Amino acid sequence: MPSRRDMLRGSALGFANLAFAGLCAAEAGVQRRSPFDVRAPHFPARAKRVIFLAMRGAPSQHDLFDYKPRLKELEGQPSEVRGRKYVGLPWEFQQHGQSGQWISSLLPNLARHADDLCVIKSMKTDDQTHTAGFVQLHTGSARFVRPSLGSWVLYGLGTENQNLPGFITIRPTVQFGGAQNYGCAFLPASYQGTPIWDPQRENGGVQDIANRRLTRDLQRTQLDLVQEYNAIAAKRDPADTRLDGVIESYELAFRMQVALPEVVDLSKESAATKAAYGIGTTATDGFGRQCLLARRLLESGVRFVEVMDEDWDHHFNLKESLAARCAAIDQPIGALLDDLKRLGMLDETLVIWGGEFGRTPDNDRADGRNHNSEGFTIWMAGGGVRAGMSYGETDELGYRAVSNRVHIHDLHATILHLLGFNHTRLTYRHNGREFRLTDVFGDVKHAIIG
Repeated sequence: MPSRRDMLRGSALGFANLAFAGLCAAEAGVQRRSPFDVRAPHFPARAKRVIFLAMRGAPSQHDLFDYKPRLKELEGQPSEVRGRKYVGLPWEFQQHGQSGQWISSLLPNLARHADDLCVIKSMKTDDQTHTAGFVQLHTGSARFVRPSLGSWVLYGLGTENQNLPGFITIRPTVQFGGAQNYGCAFLPASYQGTPIWDPQRENGGVQDIANRRLTRDLQRTQLDLVQEYNAIAAKRDPADTRLDGVIESYELAFRMQVALPEVVDLSKESAATKAAYGIGTTATDGFGRQCLLARRLLESGVRFVEVMDEDWDHHFNLKESLAARCAAIDQPIGALLDDLKRLGMLDETLVIWGGEFGRTPDNDRADGRNHNSEGFTIWMAGGGVRAGMSYGETDELGYRAVSNRVHIHDLHATILHLLGFNHTRLTYRHNGREFRLTDVFGDVKHAIIG
């Protein structure tokens, strides 16, 4: 049997890599056993968990949800912006469900869920460059490093499964802010998102889950020794709570070795379920795996799951590229909503879909659209939102929001409200002031709450 010293040398690096939570500082004035413990919100919540379907690149609302029939008449004519021409509507729109939601023919599976959707057509953000827009969508700030939405949710609520991270992001982008989009900034590092890089790889691509040198019993012996030393050091300086975070992160990493591989293993799902998500079909396989994994994580008690899809930046080649992106996501999202309803989870799961901003009705090319931060569309479902609702409007051609405008701060305030939080009270003290997700802004949009 290896000596304790050999065990420490043998896999200290592995345990360090497994310590996803990192160093953790406790909340000022609050003592609790673990940063991941389940905590009560400010008031009874509509939603208990969140899945964010992030479409990086800015989907064209004109071709998906915000139907502007006049663009058919104006196609090819000079627009109000010098040097541009209006781009028509390559796809047909129809009204769906009892609610009569207008949805493009590109999204037939999502159209089946028209009466589950709350489609917000009057979104606004502050910047129409991809990096700033995407970071603001995730953190509320386009200029400063701030905690991500998922980190705030985990900080506020904790998580139901102590053997898994409470905030997981699947195939996150390495561009446009990268880790900042799932980072925790000045919040304790325990609340940072854990990336799963590829659901097709062993253990989702998460490294160092398996210890190839020590058995589980020997790892437990090693960890007990390390934790004894940590506890001694913590007692020497009780005001410094960072070691408490180290202890907790090591314990979570140890527990994850058993829990995570089981959750990310999609082989246990039935052939019918895989087919429903489009797994095994070229166009839908990748995103289908992400959505099915997200459902399994939510079932397992993970509090916040983000599913990323890229390449929605269509300045040109709109007809081919947008059709391809919609073909990749439509069936998997339809299956995800079906599954959440079948499992009785949709009512308490807030599903969010959208990108960093939207698109213009015109372009300097005939087959593309430019950036538009003044009026774009996102949709939400479940989690207490008003189902079958279309909220807000853009002008006749879709340049800008003209009624019931929803800023990113308003969206974040409303999401936190659905999770049971007064967004002005979910704060963290840093550098002498109280910070919050919505900074000093944000109004809850009560009209979209069911």
